[in-house]
This record gives sequence, structure tokens and C-alpha cells, in this order.
Amino acid sequence: MTVVYEDNHIIIVNKTASEIVQGDKTGDIPLSETVKQYLKEKYSKPGNVFLGVAHRLDRPVSGLVVFAKTSKALARLNDMFRNSEVKKTYWAIVKQCPPAEEGELVHYLVRNEKQNKSYAYDKEVKNSKKAVLNYRLIGHSQNYYLLEVDLKTGRHHQIRCQLAKMGCPIKGDLKYGFPRSNPDGSICLHARRVRFIHPVSKEPIDITAPVPSGNLWNGFEMNK
Repeated sequence: MTVVYEDNHIIIVNKTASEIVQGDKTGDIPLSETVKQYLKEKYSKPGNVFLGVAHRLDRPVSGLVVFAKTSKALARLNDMFRNSEVKKTYWAIVKQCPPAEEGELVHYLVRNEKQNKSYAYDKEVKNSKKAVLNYRLIGHSQNYYLLEVDLKTGRHHQIRCQLAKMGCPIKGDLKYGFPRSNPDGSICLHARRVRFIHPVSKEPIDITAPVPSGNLWNGFEMNK
């Protein structure tokens, strides 16, 4: 992880694709504990360090994660994420050219807990939740296309599921139909930018994270 922003109330880090945000059955050390340790050492804090998890990224996804350093900030951030007041922009690499250079995708997603997977439907079905995103084609390489995605709702595996439904599964995402995994186990989805009003100071926050280093994200000619 790399810390990209910090003040008295929040800390924003750029996570790698291998890190989990919160602990799970694997028993691997989660990003939340790594950040706690960083704060403990930086400020020589005795005892436990408060750190609130306001949202999550899937393990194979890289990019920006916002944590709260105070309970006041956490309560307000939770409300902001719930009310879609945090604007999130992602970059995704796909093999297939999308049907249009830009567009809005609206689906109804049903989450299968056992499979840890979501299924997209064109019309509302039982237990479904409406999922909305906007995408645009921003670059291409010899073999792949680079999409920028603005998330309007926050559903389980939403971008992965909706792009796959459009016929554009994300590079490396076996779960949603891409034929091959990436060598490092990642999928080519990156939480690129977050914008929101600071939960305490009320100042505008606008943070952009560099894409992961390595061959997967290299070689794109950006659209003008």
C-alpha cells in the first residue's frame, strides 16, 4: 500500500491487487491492520489505534481505499457512501471493444452468496438491486481497450458483472468470463479517483491514484 492522503480524520491509500481490505477466512493480514500499524508507528501511539473501514475493494482490484481515523469521520463517511455522495472513478482493461464509445449501463443484480458472484438482468427480478454506471472508452493498445467507469451505485462486483454482461469481461477476471488469469492473480480493474466533501472540514477532496506498475497497464494510446 501507498498512503496518498492523510489528515487528522481520514487516510486514503492506494492498495495493491493482492491486499484484502478486511480480514477473511484466509487469515491473511488485512490492509486495515497494515494501516493501523503504520499509524501506530508514525505517531508512536500506545495501545490500539482507531481505524474505520468506510468501504471495500475486492481483493484482486487495486486502487484507492478511504479509511476513517476518528469515529466522527467514520459515521459521516458511512452516510456519504450510502447516499452516493462519494464519486468513484475506475479504470478497466477489456479485450472486446464496447458496442459504443460511451454509455450508461443499467442492470438489476442478484448476488449469489455461495458463489460470491453477482448476476445481471435487464429487468427487475426477485431479490435484485438496481445497478447503474457510466463508461467511456479512453484508450486502446494493440490487443486491449481501456475504459473509464463512473460508478453511480455500489453493488457487489458491480463493474465486473455489468461489463461482462455488456460482453466486455475485465482482463484476468475468470469469475466473470475472461478466459485467462493474470500472472499476479489481479484483475485489470483500478479504483482510479475519489471525490467527496471532507466529512469534518467540509473541504473538497479529489485524489487520483497512479495505475499499478508493470506490463499489464502499459502500452495504451490514450484517446484525445
